[in-house]
Amino acid sequence: MNRMLFTLTMILALSTPLVWGDALIANHSFTGHWQEIPTSVINDIVNNNDIYYVHTSHGSQILTGFTPLNELDSNFYDLNDSPYQIFNETSDDLGYYGDTSWAAPTRTYLNANPGCNMVMYFWCGGVSYTSEAGINIYLNKMTELEAQYPNVTFIYMTGHLDGTGITGNLYLRNNQIRQYCIDNEKVLFDFADIESYDPDGNYYPDETDSCGWCHEWCNDSENDCADDCSCAHSHCFNCLLKAQTWWVMMAYLEGWSLTDIQEDETALPSNFRLAQNYPNPFNPVTSIEYYLPFDTQVKIEIFTIDGRYVETLIDETQTAGSYIAKWNGEKCSSGVYFAYLKTPSTTAKIKMTLLK
Repeated sequence: MNRMLFTLTMILALSTPLVWGDALIANHSFTGHWQEIPTSVINDIVNNNDIYYVHTSHGSQILTGFTPLNELDSNFYDLNDSPYQIFNETSDDLGYYGDTSWAAPTRTYLNANPGCNMVMYFWCGGVSYTSEAGINIYLNKMTELEAQYPNVTFIYMTGHLDGTGITGNLYLRNNQIRQYCIDNEKVLFDFADIESYDPDGNYYPDETDSCGWCHEWCNDSENDCADDCSCAHSHCFNCLLKAQTWWVMMAYLEGWSLTDIQEDETALPSNFRLAQNYPNPFNPVTSIEYYLPFDTQVKIEIFTIDGRYVETLIDETQTAGSYIAKWNGEKCSSGVYFAYLKTPSTTAKIKMTLLK
């Protein structure tokens, strides 16, 4: 089966993973759904995949997370154990400044191993220093390889956080990769996005790969947290989240989705919620997801950071459920904006960054 031929639609449900048409964006929204994957799908992932994974120590975080995840739930294989190893690892990365030296050994490996059905290549620190043109070289080379090996799924990746925030080159280039994957129906493991959000949905755009918020999260005695694995450059909880995201991504690639369990559910959201927009930062369109526990009048308005009104996206009575509003900031200048969700009983806001 050519895995890129599956059709997935955006599922409007609480904390649902982001699926854009036929693009699969495996980001922080995936982590909360690992326990929902059926055991049969978990077994299929282990039995049906032969993965060529090229990475440095940062990229090992995904693999390290398999051990604490298995300790939480033994249905999820510790893929570091020899009976379950489906990764063929090589030490290298995608380099800097539009380097394509990684493409030739990839072809060599695939030609010598026709059973390999997936390629994962990690960036290490290259995205932080690569130009827009250099990222385009990477994206075009990946697309070229996909055309040459149509039965292999190529996993695109963003680069890990480096502390430069929303004005740094890393964020610009990561958003360039994200937008390309959405526009061209690719599979993206959004490494940076997973590091940017805690499980409560708080956003840390200035974080580094060491995941400072992970330490704070795990120091809170109310939070169940893995903190005893050797996670390269970071906290064990960061590795655990990446492993959880990987399993959900793989489950989707096996043909599973949350619709498999949600089609029989009638539960409505239990409270009002305005989710963080995605992508963020964005240029120029972003999606704003929100949840209504009962029928109510709804207004969503956009304001500048200094309180000036921009426009109204929604102003109507809506039934209970989950919704997505899109805002196109094409006519607005770069900067910070606020989206307000207003009902007769509640008001919520999120901060959004338009970066042109």
